[in-house]
Amino acid sequence: MLSDPVCGKRMQHVKAHAIIEHEGVAYHLCCPRCQAEFERSPQAYAKPAVGEKVKKTDRQAVRRQRV
Repeated sequence: MLSDPVCGKRMQHVKAHAIIEHEGVAYHLCCPRCQAEFERSPQAYAKPAVGEKVKKTDRQAVRRQRV
């Protein structure tokens, strides 16, 4: 299972809406909205390489419930 870096949704590779490569790493995105957000600011969602420091941000994940 893979996780969308924008919303955190878990999905299978074949279910990804888009796969975008950023700095040599492939990111799997679940929908057009997450794709647009990732393309707007990939550095905000890209995982740091091993040995790099993680920068703290004020952004928080939003979890929505289906009704």
